[in-house]
Amino acid sequence: MVLVGGGEPAISPFILGCVWITTVLTLCQGIQNNHPAQYRYPFIKPASSFSPASSASDSHSPTPAAYDYIVIGGGTAGCPLAATLSRKYTVLLLERGGTPFANWNVSFMANFHLTLADTSETSASQMFISTDGVFNSRARILGGGTCINAGFYTRASASYIESAGWDSKLVNESFQWIEKQIVRLPELSPWQKVVRDSLIDAGISPFNGFTYDHIYGTKVGGTIFDRFGRRHTAAELLESSDPQNLQVLVYATVQRIEFDTIGGKLRAKGVVFKDEKGRIHRAVLSGNPESEIVVSAGAIGTPHLLLLSGIGPKEELKKFNIPIVLQNEFVGKEMTDNPLNTIFVPSKTPVEQSLIQTVGITKQGVYIESSSGYGQSRDSIRCHHGIASAEIGQISTVPPRLRTHAMIHEFKQRKRNLPYEAFQGGFVLEKIAYPLSKGGIRLKNRNIDDNPLVTFNYFSHPSDLAQCVEGIRVVEKMLATKHFSKYRNNESVQKLVNMSVEANINLIPKHTNDTKSLEQFCRDTVLTIWHYHGGCHVGQVVNSDYKVLGVKRLRIVDGSVFRESPGTNPQATVMMMGRYMGVKILRERLGRGASEGV
Repeated sequence: MVLVGGGEPAISPFILGCVWITTVLTLCQGIQNNHPAQYRYPFIKPASSFSPASSASDSHSPTPAAYDYIVIGGGTAGCPLAATLSRKYTVLLLERGGTPFANWNVSFMANFHLTLADTSETSASQMFISTDGVFNSRARILGGGTCINAGFYTRASASYIESAGWDSKLVNESFQWIEKQIVRLPELSPWQKVVRDSLIDAGISPFNGFTYDHIYGTKVGGTIFDRFGRRHTAAELLESSDPQNLQVLVYATVQRIEFDTIGGKLRAKGVVFKDEKGRIHRAVLSGNPESEIVVSAGAIGTPHLLLLSGIGPKEELKKFNIPIVLQNEFVGKEMTDNPLNTIFVPSKTPVEQSLIQTVGITKQGVYIESSSGYGQSRDSIRCHHGIASAEIGQISTVPPRLRTHAMIHEFKQRKRNLPYEAFQGGFVLEKIAYPLSKGGIRLKNRNIDDNPLVTFNYFSHPSDLAQCVEGIRVVEKMLATKHFSKYRNNESVQKLVNMSVEANINLIPKHTNDTKSLEQFCRDTVLTIWHYHGGCHVGQVVNSDYKVLGVKRLRIVDGSVFRESPGTNPQATVMMMGRYMGVKILRERLGRGASEGV
């Protein structure tokens, strides 16, 4: 895919070839490139370099480091938040993963699938399987989900912004702050042009051209990939920080938040984190009552950390002998994942790789998107790879107790039966915009490195199932248009549906003889598009300013506070939220005038 971007020097085919060979030979097996360039900015260091007698502003201080803000999670929201706060205050940003800057899996679009395939402990993505039987991933890298997603950039709707109670002027300024730094205008690939035209012919109109805005109809959105196929992540927003005030530690896994009681009121005072060598450290807030710990660990990580820190349902904490700091029955509850279903469209000739560039925003409550092509070799399909991507098969992620010989044989056989043409074609995806099915997380143990038990209860609400059926019908109309004729090789839509059911996309029992029932198709082929959210809702866990109820100096800024996923793809709004809340916090402390120009 060729993308529009400005000012980058040309990269020779030889260099790109070397990068490709290195990536295929090593990173398919989960080996990362340990390169000095991974620490692009001087304020980024490994967690083992942390000294309790040094702070961001004074490395010779004889007293333990005390920060105005400690941000837990250097992800999609955490990076812009920390960069903004550092313009006026000292900030410690703690990220459990490494950096994206010398990670070829992350850096190049051609390796998008390999990022999800890498199941090693140092991977940028941490695989988990929900109790529903659906494969999923969590980001584990500085830059968060912007490092492992499909790069599509589109804003939340005006009604979403209004319902969130956000200042629309500051929201717009915050979006623009992001867009000026890392967002590009894509040049549509041939596949994406076909998707665009077929959406319009299927009735998803009007065509709104290129826009960041959320508008009914078909549109082209932005991308965080440049014209060389290089990814630009939220980690690059740290360049807008004050380097004298910011300290970023990677491979810093926060074990728990610590609290004290001053004047009879519970308040956060610091964090305990583990470095890459297994050593334990403590970092504390300054004595200023307005100093805060801000948790931006994501929709899984944030409620998980609250539970392990003693904030959550009493019975859940008692079960694991976790001292109860604050009883709150809503922590980790009412989580939602947007169900995704896809139909494969195989092609006998190679199709240029493209990730999401075009989207159909329907009035039936579903979004239609598509990806195409494959950035790796034919042999790479043998790797254990990601879910809604060209590689289909996840043996390495199945818990050992479930790896029966029969199950493994069935998995392998299904994968062999999927024609290679499917990898040369593409996928048309439909996502439920506002699912009503709810789930949550529960502790599995007290180890923060392990995934908690996650349940989403896909399609437990009948409305979600009805919307999925409507979405698949839109996809069927698209595939029946003349625009897909050069790709489809005369297969019937029913054959494509059958192929999709038989593919290795989840651990849910299949009903291959019942594909005429679209309801059953939706249940059998449900996937994730990694847009899960909730678990720390406003009015239940946090207030309207995202401060944790019942605790001073503790705030949450990430997708765990969302009741709905914003826009067709949430990364734009999550990054905006980090910037927005950073500016809002500065204005609350300093006044509007003092925060200008940050």
